[in-house]
Amino acid sequence: MATSSWSEELASLVEDPGVRYGGDPNPMAYTTSFEVSGAESEEGSGGGESLKDQAMGFLMAWCEIVMELGRGCRDILQQNFFNEDSYVVRKLGGPCAKVSTRLSFLNDFLPEDRDPLQAWSVVFFVFVLALAAISVDSNRDTLTKVAKVCMHPPSANRILLPDGRYMAYLDQGIPAGRARFSFVAPHSFLSSRLAGIPGIKASLLEEYGVRLVTYDLPGFGESAPHPSRNLNSSAMDMLHLANAVNISDKFWVLCYSSGCIHAWASLRYIPERIAGAVMLAPMINPYEPNMLKDEMKRTWDKWLPRRQFMYSLARRFPKLLSFFYRKSFLPEKHDQIDKLLAFSLGKKDEILIEESSFEEFWQRDVEESVRQGKVEPFVEEVVLQVSKWGFDIEELHVQKKCQTRGILLWLKSMYGEAECELVGFLGPIHIWQGLDDRVVPPSMTEYIGRVLPEAVIHKLPNEGHFSYFFFCDECHKKMFSTLLGTPLGPIEQQQETAFVENKEHV
Repeated sequence: MATSSWSEELASLVEDPGVRYGGDPNPMAYTTSFEVSGAESEEGSGGGESLKDQAMGFLMAWCEIVMELGRGCRDILQQNFFNEDSYVVRKLGGPCAKVSTRLSFLNDFLPEDRDPLQAWSVVFFVFVLALAAISVDSNRDTLTKVAKVCMHPPSANRILLPDGRYMAYLDQGIPAGRARFSFVAPHSFLSSRLAGIPGIKASLLEEYGVRLVTYDLPGFGESAPHPSRNLNSSAMDMLHLANAVNISDKFWVLCYSSGCIHAWASLRYIPERIAGAVMLAPMINPYEPNMLKDEMKRTWDKWLPRRQFMYSLARRFPKLLSFFYRKSFLPEKHDQIDKLLAFSLGKKDEILIEESSFEEFWQRDVEESVRQGKVEPFVEEVVLQVSKWGFDIEELHVQKKCQTRGILLWLKSMYGEAECELVGFLGPIHIWQGLDDRVVPPSMTEYIGRVLPEAVIHKLPNEGHFSYFFFCDECHKKMFSTLLGTPLGPIEQQQETAFVENKEHV
């Protein structure tokens, strides 16, 4: 009776395949029954199941079993670990709720009919797969030039800052006592004091009597890191450097690309020491709230998705940048500049970066930039770019400001002229911008020209981000001619007194 009940239950589970198990212990009975039922099935269906169909059925059954097992494990976990009284929920429930609340704005990007938990689980899974694909990168061009990073012995001059840090600098051109003009230049991202004006000829500096002082930003090259640097501290570092290297008068600040955020800071915080500003493809905050929608759109449209993603990380999750920068900047080998920094380049720039002089310069500059092997300075630098600066570029606009607050001042303004003064940066600002620049798009310079109408903008048709500034003797000469006029050479000893008097007159 028990055997009969068991066989009936088995037959029901396999949907009555036609096999009947009787009480006869003779094995031939089973064989005969199977053959008969198989024959009947074959006659009824017109052919038996193929091996492929049986294998597919077996796999489908296993998938259903695994899914049921997963649901069972999920239910067990929910009942034992994720109920309100569990240790996990008591310890992690509060922090997870706070994180979920902070990230709830991301749900606005999802379709309304999607469950956020399931949708973001899929997004996270795809993100992990994308990272794995980037790491493997089987389609990478094997002919791409990859240079090995070499560490060079320390060679920089250094000064001691008031807070105990050391700053490395490079002095080029005319010595302090004979220079007619002094230029101080902060470097751009992933660069160093060795950059300066790439390819500048010593003879040109001498012709115009120019002294060029470049320095390593905190944590770059041979300069010590700053524990809590910002743009105000950056301007103070520039001021201390100028004093330490005997620049007693006003000096020009020269900047390129992202290094211009430190030049903007100097114009804001130490304007009394700045004679003028020279900016090439100047970077501003890509999240500048005062930019027009069209300016913002044309800026972001020029950038590759990877660069947009990096700026988004720097804005919201800067700690995640360490992972990407360790993989990009600090390995023993480096790609070309456009691949390393996710740059989209114009035609002239693409031709320039293939030249041996540029490759040699770029490699040595990067080696000096990453000398300390720490990723924190790079993260700090890009966070400075995308964070609130503490001032607006509009504040540099020259305008008349009259004091009318208070009853006495108001009465004085009623019967006479109020006490007024000019505010903003009073010196000249010259900007050179390539119209084919896809790293710092021309839309950024258009914004600068709109809020600083006194700035002189030199538009360069068909020029890119590198082509006008790097290894272009004619371009360098035009820049100095525009800024300084007729070249007069260094100051001779007998001319020094007359030069001082003439400078005071100017």
